[in-house]
Amino acid sequence: MNNLELKDYGIKIGDGEKLVVMAGLNVLEDEGLAQEVCAELKAICAELDLPYIFKASWDKANRSSITSYRGPGMEEGLPMLEAVKAKHGVPVVTDLHEAAQAEAVAEIAEVVQLPAFLVRQTDLVVATARAVAAKGGWLHAKKAQFLAPWDCANIISKSREAAPDVQVILCDRGTSFGYNNLVVDMLGIPEMKKLGVPVTMDATHAVQLPGADPRTANNSGGSASTGGRREGVSVLAKSAIAAGANGVFLEFHPRPDEALCDAPSCLPLSDAKALLSQLKDIHAVVN
Repeated sequence: MNNLELKDYGIKIGDGEKLVVMAGLNVLEDEGLAQEVCAELKAICAELDLPYIFKASWDKANRSSITSYRGPGMEEGLPMLEAVKAKHGVPVVTDLHEAAQAEAVAEIAEVVQLPAFLVRQTDLVVATARAVAAKGGWLHAKKAQFLAPWDCANIISKSREAAPDVQVILCDRGTSFGYNNLVVDMLGIPEMKKLGVPVTMDATHAVQLPGADPRTANNSGGSASTGGRREGVSVLAKSAIAAGANGVFLEFHPRPDEALCDAPSCLPLSDAKALLSQLKDIHAVVN
């Protein structure tokens, strides 16, 4: 495996390195909340000696309903992320949805994330790989819910054909299992690591129940938003670290039931220290 480094922050990821924590909000709601969550998670990770990267999206384009909250947008959202970086001195991870956004996002975010549903879109992959490589950051590619672990080789090769020096990380976020359900095959983590790149686990989105939130049922019997199984986040996170994942991707909120996006999958911020401490202990055993 080729271990990676964010040189400006001294953060490394890969086998034999510390467990990398990418954690924060599902989506930016306001700057005050982002600063609060980052401050708490940074302090916890510092106490546990875990490298920390703040996570928040500025736009959640993949929504079940046109009325669902998406975030502040790029013009307002990227300055919020920049303000969090400036105050707390941490790198950030955020996603993008269109090729034209790549350079602006990579200018702010040290880790740029390719969403799972878009990870096969060639123009987006090429633009993101080139923008990330130019800034020396990491490309965090979510494994699509419909892809086998070994099919991620095409994501890596496509990225490197566009930008030979790009640093790629693969992220598991579950696999479609019939209607309204996701499962995680823990054997997929070592399979993806065989491709020569670090692997993380998005334990938050992997507990989603796509289009299955009974609180927002529509007249056709379906749902206007995605459901989730919050109690499963820690189970998947612990299992993934035991299976060899090099990092964990988690979303928290001080009041998760009031979160404006993906509330059923979000963990209380008050649970962060206990969970991250357990994940560190598991990581120490398997590394």
